[in-house]
Amino acid sequence: MHEQPTLAAPLVPPAAPAVPGQGSRAASRRAARRRKASGPAGEGLRRLVPQALVVAFLAGGTSAFVADDKAVRLSVDGVPRTFHTFADDVEELLADEGVAVGAHDIVAPAPGEALANGDEVVVRYGRPVALTLDGQRRQVWTTARTVEGALRQLGVRAEGAYLSVSRAAAISRQGLSLDVRTERTITFLADGRERTVRTNAATVREALAEAGITLSGQDATSVAPGSFPRDGQTVSVLRITGSRQVREEAIPYAVERTRDPELFAGSEVVERQGVTGVRRVTYSIRTVNGVRQKPRRTGEEIVREPVSRKVRVGTRPMPTSVAGADGLDWGALAACESGGRPGAVDPSGTYGGLYQFDPGTWRSLGGSGVAQDAPAAEQTFRAKKLYVQRGASPWPHCGRRLYR
Repeated sequence: MHEQPTLAAPLVPPAAPAVPGQGSRAASRRAARRRKASGPAGEGLRRLVPQALVVAFLAGGTSAFVADDKAVRLSVDGVPRTFHTFADDVEELLADEGVAVGAHDIVAPAPGEALANGDEVVVRYGRPVALTLDGQRRQVWTTARTVEGALRQLGVRAEGAYLSVSRAAAISRQGLSLDVRTERTITFLADGRERTVRTNAATVREALAEAGITLSGQDATSVAPGSFPRDGQTVSVLRITGSRQVREEAIPYAVERTRDPELFAGSEVVERQGVTGVRRVTYSIRTVNGVRQKPRRTGEEIVREPVSRKVRVGTRPMPTSVAGADGLDWGALAACESGGRPGAVDPSGTYGGLYQFDPGTWRSLGGSGVAQDAPAAEQTFRAKKLYVQRGASPWPHCGRRLYR
């Protein structure tokens, strides 16, 4: 007798395992699509198909849901972790994981790239560095996490360089300040010799010390000692010695002229002689590398003030006529006495002018000073007055020339 076969229990799919990220925006979006597909039309379909078809439909939906799940590896600033996600692309993945990125950060693959199972996403944050490189300051960004890595990334030659921070120092997200002085070649010309050094010194003064060159006294360099030494620069050392020199120099006196209506026009009388003043002047004298420089004035002191010369200048019109003497040949007399020169003086220094007046006679006729300093017209006028008083006797040798 045959045993009646037992009906198999309906196949029920196992409950789907809990998946990380199932509560994400991607999972919510897919759940919404499934709810829409299972609306009133879906309910009618379930009423029309056998139980086996319903089971098969549910089994297929579960397979599609599991297929959207991806295992990915995310490395953020060097810290990796592996997890499951339903994100469609890199941007969605970062948003789901709360990883914010900025303009100076690196994301690989790019945020718009699609995600597949087994992908790796790398995020490296940018860090600000206030970099002073060989005296030039600028702001740069790096994704390196150490000073050494930043130098490599920025292409800075660090061999033999001075670093204000250790190469192994970490760079935080807030960044750091970094002073780098690369090794440079500097040539010094000093004491007739040329010396070339390799240095990472911050100033010419420091590089001088490294070259074994000492500055003393007034010594100087062709560039400022505190300036930054540039690669390939040549610096001359100036050996300077100095001395002081004091000289006495004359101060010219001024001439003060006053108009005097009592003097005939063209006449001048010195009322006070001028006196030259004296100043004491100090000069600095430098010798640079054995060559004496032009003295430089550094100070002065007045030893004696000058005294001005005072001169009275006549403004009274000079008469030209003297009764009893106008018709005589005064030009012939002057030619004989002085060669016709108003400023002539005899070898003894006693007689002067056109008509060779002695000082006493000149003053007795109303003249001032000496005759040779007076205008020719005044000399002739006073000679006529002398003739009216004494005739031709004052000119014993030339007097007869008046009558030609």
